[in-house]
Amino acid sequence: MLKVAYDKTFNYAVPKGHRFPMEKYELVPEQLLYEGTLEEENFFSPEPVCKEILLLTHDLSYINKLDKLDLSPKEVRRMGLPLSRALIEREYRITQGTIDCALHALKFGIAMNSSGGTHHAYADRAEGFCLINDIAVAANFLLQQKIVSNILIIDLDVHQGNGTAKIFEKEPRVFTLSVHGENNYPLHKELSDLDIGLKDNTNDESYLNLIRKLIPDIIEKCKPEFIFYLSGVDILDTDKLGKISVSIEGCKERDLLVVENCHKRNIPTCISMGGGYSPQIKDIVEAHCNTFRIVQDIYF
Repeated sequence: MLKVAYDKTFNYAVPKGHRFPMEKYELVPEQLLYEGTLEEENFFSPEPVCKEILLLTHDLSYINKLDKLDLSPKEVRRMGLPLSRALIEREYRITQGTIDCALHALKFGIAMNSSGGTHHAYADRAEGFCLINDIAVAANFLLQQKIVSNILIIDLDVHQGNGTAKIFEKEPRVFTLSVHGENNYPLHKELSDLDIGLKDNTNDESYLNLIRKLIPDIIEKCKPEFIFYLSGVDILDTDKLGKISVSIEGCKERDLLVVENCHKRNIPTCISMGGGYSPQIKDIVEAHCNTFRIVQDIYF
């Protein structure tokens, strides 16, 4: 059974109308239930992550600041979201959701967080709508528990996973791959194990030709015991923050290529949703829903 982390408290941490489209986190599960792709039993509500697990990745001083709501105005501006107790609770639940999904993936082959992909968060600071790096925390948890010893992070969000790259820059057990818009946020790129910067207006043909070769090659090279996949849909041609020109069908084909490669090699895989900022919420919802549909079709 496909297990999906989802908690309605995810949806109420940022005021409506904010440039970060929170409503997608409610609309995607609703659409999947409405169309019958998923049922209520597929969803589970994660608890907040405990501090000890956070400290496998994040600095104690930073976590204490979050717990006390003690970020400076400059730190809040860098974060890009209004600081609140509800926001911290949301981030902690999302992070535990990714950990839980990783454990479910070890049992069922794959699992999905209906949120997450907060790859701009560094060990010591928030950045770009990201407070806690959920994939980094989950990866470090698997390593610390000696559940796996070799992890591949496939980050196909349009923005470089700068926080993830920095966190794992000296960790040989984690290979970080980021395919992103070269001229997009963040201005300063960190060094992933492999970075591929795309030109503005990269179209379906160019993008999919790259992914079609890249994914099997990198899996064969790394031979991971576990894969985290960040499936951001901000590569869409409609995305206001993307600068890349991939269609909804092209984005769907990308997800199909990644999921098929994980499935046929029997590599446990955890998917987090990542970004999506198209002006029409229906475009974001449809692109994200396609990721779930593909997983359900291939695995279950």
